[in-house]
Amino acid sequence: MSRSHELQNKSVLVVGLAKSGSAAAKLLNKHGAKVIVNDKKEFEQNEEAKALHARGIEVHCGGHPLHLLDRQLDFIVKNPGIPYSNPLIHTALEMNIPVYTEVELASYLTDALMIGITGSNGKTTTTTLVGKMLEGGTRPTHIAGNIGTVLSEVADKTNADETIVAELSSFQLMGIDTFKPHIGILLNLFEAHLDYHGTLEDYGKAKARLFKNQTPDDYCIYNAEDEYVEALVQDVKGTKVPFSTKRVLDHGAYVKDGQIFFNNELIISLEDVALPGEHNLENVLSAVAAAKLAGGINEQIIKALKTFGGVKHRLQFVTTHNSVKYYNDSKATNILATQKALAAFKNPVILLAGGLDRGNDFDGLIPYLKNVKAVITFGETAPKLVKTATAAGIKVVQHVDNVEKAVPVADEIAESDDIVLLSPACASWDQYPSFEQRGDMFISAVHKLR
Repeated sequence: MSRSHELQNKSVLVVGLAKSGSAAAKLLNKHGAKVIVNDKKEFEQNEEAKALHARGIEVHCGGHPLHLLDRQLDFIVKNPGIPYSNPLIHTALEMNIPVYTEVELASYLTDALMIGITGSNGKTTTTTLVGKMLEGGTRPTHIAGNIGTVLSEVADKTNADETIVAELSSFQLMGIDTFKPHIGILLNLFEAHLDYHGTLEDYGKAKARLFKNQTPDDYCIYNAEDEYVEALVQDVKGTKVPFSTKRVLDHGAYVKDGQIFFNNELIISLEDVALPGEHNLENVLSAVAAAKLAGGINEQIIKALKTFGGVKHRLQFVTTHNSVKYYNDSKATNILATQKALAAFKNPVILLAGGLDRGNDFDGLIPYLKNVKAVITFGETAPKLVKTATAAGIKVVQHVDNVEKAVPVADEIAESDDIVLLSPACASWDQYPSFEQRGDMFISAVHKLR
């Protein structure tokens, strides 16, 4: 049963606007809370603050003054990006004022079946894939959270007969109290966001909060091949459902003889799965487990696995031209991401890479360049990548001005069954405002080949 009535007359301070803060303020106001909004951007340049002020909501802009804590607050909803070291947030916690993220509001607003997905890598791909697996079922399914639409906003429009698949970050999960997914997935854990969390241990604890309120009637899907993940789920109360790409399990999702199984039931052959790469196989296994536990039907699960080629800019299949496959992995803004992309292919690869580096060299790519027949570089980092490719013994190394010019050069080099892969290993900011625009330029150039 929805607990939205519990928000009535609550005194709530929303700190930090952007998309999640604005949505939280509107929802709290809608459900009868007494809302105060605070954002560091000056009111004159703050369109979100102006819109909330027009609704009659009290707004304070231009900083985070401590006097906002002088009134009797029931709790604070903070934007996930604001660190807990912020003086306003730090002082509020010292005063024992609860500090949540808008994800917590979802637990007040809906009884929908909740599937929560977190991990260092693969969240967006897995969330999207689970959503596609549940399409067309008896329960309307919505995708929300860190992937796009604010979770609490979606929650407010759903009921117990519906399903929400939510991508959740560690920042969001640090600010929950009663929030509970019926099905939770922890994909993996790598060192990331340590500037925010401080240590890998604290980062892992934030991720594991996904399971903190689960009971044995709920499910904890976890990566049985990740030692950090295994340690984090040791004491969860939810029913544990492992997945593994490396061994056959007594239950859960696994690979055997080139086929995917869930709880010993054959689901699909690996050769029929559209998503390439070992790292994506982990995402596939976890998605199969979640979809099956959520009541998904095999026909739709199999259809999704055969047709879903990846999230845009994340090892995304673009098209086949003259028997050559083109993949857009513009999201690969560091060496680790490009290593994973290269490891996904066994066919000869023509690698398009370059952009703005972070002062690093690229020697870490050399062991992954064995299948690479040519490297086409662009951007500020081009000289470093030329050096790396030459050291790896690659015979064809060319430099061009940008991604758009790299594509026709790759087309000239490519032979039947080759892979042309944009996986820059660098940020985009030297030439493009975002990795998304860089990827869009690649896609456009590929389609112009026709």
